[in-house]
Amino acid sequence: MTTSSDVIDDAPKSTSQATTGPLPSATLGGDRKGSVEQGALLLFIIVPFLALMAAVPLAWGWGVSWLDLGLLVFFYFLGCHGITIGFHRHFTHSSFKAKRPLKIALAIAGSMAVEGPLVRWVADHRKHHKFSDAEGDPHSPWRYGETVPALMKGLWWAHIGWMFDEERTPQDKYAPDLIKDPTLRAISRQFIVWTVVSLALPALIGGLVTMSWWGAFTGFFWGSLVRVALLHHVTWSINSICHAVGKRPFKSRDKSGNVWWLAILSCGESWHNLHHADPTSARHGVERGQIDSSARLIRWFELAGWAYDVRWPSRSRIDSRRNSGGDGARRGRQTAEAA
Repeated sequence: MTTSSDVIDDAPKSTSQATTGPLPSATLGGDRKGSVEQGALLLFIIVPFLALMAAVPLAWGWGVSWLDLGLLVFFYFLGCHGITIGFHRHFTHSSFKAKRPLKIALAIAGSMAVEGPLVRWVADHRKHHKFSDAEGDPHSPWRYGETVPALMKGLWWAHIGWMFDEERTPQDKYAPDLIKDPTLRAISRQFIVWTVVSLALPALIGGLVTMSWWGAFTGFFWGSLVRVALLHHVTWSINSICHAVGKRPFKSRDKSGNVWWLAILSCGESWHNLHHADPTSARHGVERGQIDSSARLIRWFELAGWAYDVRWPSRSRIDSRRNSGGDGARRGRQTAEAA
């Protein structure tokens, strides 16, 4: 396993509170998760998951309409890209700069993925990169060791268990830049509001389109519950699966791997080995044929003038991060220039 000193910390450094004063709170609650918050977290995990488990037999019994599927797909990729483009590549790693309206839109879209408040999400992920797969990483699957039983336990921890840890990542240390922005701090604190909006919109749309309570119910079931559960487990799989298996053509100083079959559902995040080799890169799928819809959208934002100073990976930068042999050498030297 790597040590924390081996890992590059690309998070903005916090300024001394002695000179700037204490930073305002960006999320509700103190330094430890209380029982109420843990209970709410459990509810948000279990209820959508039960809906996901019921989806196949229920669809067999009553069918699923094109409207329901459309709501599921639209809100899934809205939240997914809010996380991947907004919370991850923009707010966490500063892979590009965004005009103010786009910045706010990305913060709201990411909040609608129901994966936690913006500032907490970013703080946790920056800490993950500082200690990736080493002591201090909030969600490494190698936490308990490298034997098969230890890895099985670690995969569960990395996928879900870590979220119930009472200890929180210090937000004033890992995300001071976001806390100091009043609008972003407000969006982060309003996480419950955006959760309600995210869950209510599919039901509202389904009810209005069909002019029926049944349409509202099926819209909520597929567009809210099933969608949230699916997105949760895809996102959590980046923490667990992509740090346990996958190809590693790049030097990443940890155990991050590329998992191709998660690429579409994760909006390009499962090209995880390159991401850990070059965390600030705006594109993660850099080889020919590697689908990365997040990078494509960032490119469109750039062309529209909404995003700028995008950190696209050059061929020389990618090649400098390759392992000397193995997968990278066998597949050749071709990379995708930009999105």
